[in-house]
Amino acid sequence: MKFSFITLGCKVNQYESQAMAELLQKSGFFPANHEEKADIVVLNSCTVTATSDQKVRQLLRRARRNNPDAILILTGCMPQAFPDIASRFEEADIVLGNSHRSSLIPALTSYLSHSQRIVDIRPYAPKDKFEALSVHEFHERTRAFVKIEDGCNRFCSYCIIPYARGRVRSKPLEELRQELTQLAQSGYQEVVLVGINLSAYGQDLGLHLCDAVECACDIEGIQRIRLGSLEPEQMDAPVVERLSKQKKLCPQFHLSLQSGCDETLRRMNRHYQTVQYEEIVKNLRRHFTNSAITTDIMVGFPGETEEEFERSLAFAKQIGFAKAHIFCYSPRPGTKAAKDKNQITNAVKEQRSKKMSAVCQETRRQFLQEQIGKREQVLFETTCHNGFYEGYTENYTPVRVSSPIPLCGKILPVEMIQVEGEYCLGKLENQ
Repeated sequence: MKFSFITLGCKVNQYESQAMAELLQKSGFFPANHEEKADIVVLNSCTVTATSDQKVRQLLRRARRNNPDAILILTGCMPQAFPDIASRFEEADIVLGNSHRSSLIPALTSYLSHSQRIVDIRPYAPKDKFEALSVHEFHERTRAFVKIEDGCNRFCSYCIIPYARGRVRSKPLEELRQELTQLAQSGYQEVVLVGINLSAYGQDLGLHLCDAVECACDIEGIQRIRLGSLEPEQMDAPVVERLSKQKKLCPQFHLSLQSGCDETLRRMNRHYQTVQYEEIVKNLRRHFTNSAITTDIMVGFPGETEEEFERSLAFAKQIGFAKAHIFCYSPRPGTKAAKDKNQITNAVKEQRSKKMSAVCQETRRQFLQEQIGKREQVLFETTCHNGFYEGYTENYTPVRVSSPIPLCGKILPVEMIQVEGEYCLGKLENQ
């Protein structure tokens, strides 16, 4: 029997889909190619916004129409956070949560034997351990994602994820070392460490994120270590200094901001103020040469006044982000913020989004312009048209280079020549 995956959401979900795909292959199932009808379709869901839930329902219906005879499996954050709703999605033959992904194979085996619908969504327990999943191969030959942390203890007022993911749980260092060694033997040169609250890695094990980074940097064959999204309050000066000693660690840090206004941050239940955030950015730039600071910024949070928004706008300009993901607040049922009576109209949110995007597009342009004339190591990943190859520098600047010979999978020195749109044009050394 052949299977296919539909994956929504973050890099952690992508990792988990790949891990479940490997479980299926070990059990004798085969991945379907793009032209084939799948016998098993797994929808790994996201539930970060109410829109995500609507998309899950739409994709379930589409998957059923396109694969009327397939076994349809719904898993991921949506059923874990809202088990009563997910269990009523009759299009799904099997409904599983996040807490025990290893139950995929037993549930599938049971369904194949009895053809009886299965709903198995187990609640998280306070003492749950990190679920032992590993991945040996990704579709990309040059970069692998490794999940090292799950869960979150922060309870931001707009976020449902602690209910969908449980509390902080961390991958033991020995398991991490084994997985990274296998990835290195498979030819991966760059690894991205990811988690639901990556900065909280090790809190349950008496460890720190620095321990995971140091473990990863010790693996022979892996040339680059990159970090996924980070929460600011864990990145104090001693942590930044300790991380800076790891030469394989890429100088690109996605430091989630959400708002550049302290009053808004307080209502969001974020655990830092802008002065602390600014100090973290200064420390990172002091210790990591030519570092890129990227972020997420929310506009239109309940109660955000025009003055608060202008403060957030000014702060984003002051920091000078290399890149920012701007998004409008969307009420997430089940959270405190969704009950707030001071909701902002969609028209105002869209207006603020455009203004914030314009500011961050300008800081992005400035960052790219600052790369011109620099010599950077580029890991080439994809082939573009007209003999161009695209890759990324250590600080995640996208670079395109013309070459008569294949470059994919190679790390090569490149001189940055000019900015063209969202990337830099480069020239191979000695070309």
